Amino acid sequence: MTLEPFGARLRRAMDERGPLCVGIDPHAALLESWGLPDTVEGLERFSRTVVEALGGNVAVFKPQSAFFERFGSRGVAVLERSVADVRAAGGLVVMDAKRGDIGSTMAAYAETFLSKDSPLFSDALTVSPYLGYGSLKPAVDLARENGAGLFVLALTSNPEGAEVQHALRADGRSVGATMLAHLAEENAGAEPLGSFGAVVGATLGDLSSYDLNINGPLLAPGIGAQGATPADLPGVFGAAVRNVVPNVSRGVLRHGPDVAALRDSAERFADEVRAAVA
Repeated sequence: MTLEPFGARLRRAMDERGPLCVGIDPHAALLESWGLPDTVEGLERFSRTVVEALGGNVAVFKPQSAFFERFGSRGVAVLERSVADVRAAGGLVVMDAKRGDIGSTMAAYAETFLSKDSPLFSDALTVSPYLGYGSLKPAVDLARENGAGLFVLALTSNPEGAEVQHALRADGRSVGATMLAHLAEENAGAEPLGSFGAVVGATLGDLSSYDLNINGPLLAPGIGAQGATPADLPGVFGAAVRNVVPNVSRGVLRHGPDVAALRDSAERFADEVRAAVA
């Protein structure tokens, strides 16, 4: 059976569990700070602890695929189990893989993460549109078919992104604004929320010159360790703030491996976001 559209499931999850996405980012320094070895065994213990602590409370989890892939097939096996564990606990999985290519290669990436038969099937996938938005069509089509979603890199918080995303086209519109317009078209008429979202950094300051009302979710990295706070969200996202999915990684994960501390940190961030966007 095809799942209910991702946008509808996301809206309900954030309303019920709180508007928060927690990264699962087992990079070497974080494993070390948890007292874990930088091995597949450490990777697995880290991931299982995050899900054990937060799986029943947090709406969305964002595993960073690269931190699992660096261990080869055994690391990918841990990622598969992590996806299954999050979904069994009732959370949604946004796979942070930032895939982007053309034709059959893009289709293969889409099948890896958006096919119901794949062990890495995720509720949504981050994708890069910088081979042209049309290159994402295989992922858009498969996501729509299977009730999944996409988060398209539009206005990212890294300084290097500006040279591409803020570049002006011949029509005077920036590349980032063009991506937002494409997503608004994908989400036209969707209720209560479209399934095709944008990645927009929470550290970017005033974005009032951009139309963020795409009727879809806005995945917002940068809360916590990167300097943005939940209180900053209304000023950055304006009228679209209720559709923001704030992503916190190090701000929560640095409290591990203590399960209670991880849970308390996530709950605190979720409460702060609720208060800011109310």
